[in-house]
Amino acid sequence: MAEADGYDQDMLNSKEKTKVMEKVRIHEKDTGSAEAQVALFSEEIIRLTKHLKKHQKDNSSRLGLLKMVAKRKRLLDYLKREAPKRHASLVKKLDL
Repeated sequence: MAEADGYDQDMLNSKEKTKVMEKVRIHEKDTGSAEAQVALFSEEIIRLTKHLKKHQKDNSSRLGLLKMVAKRKRLLDYLKREAPKRHASLVKKLDL
């Protein structure tokens, strides 16, 4: 049923994840740095927001979106505290 309403298309596949992380990764195989995680969360947030505009009553997705936004905020706060230059660079690259 998820495929019928297009939700599976809203989720990132591995090729899309790689493409999103290319802009911010520290080295070629970087997938776990704070920058890479923030980039992925940002893309997922954009996609989930579009989904919720179409499906306003999808409260479980809304809760997931709120959790994702909170995680991204914590990671950005961490980066700002530990590496202000990397934080500024990331915010500029992702237009946050």
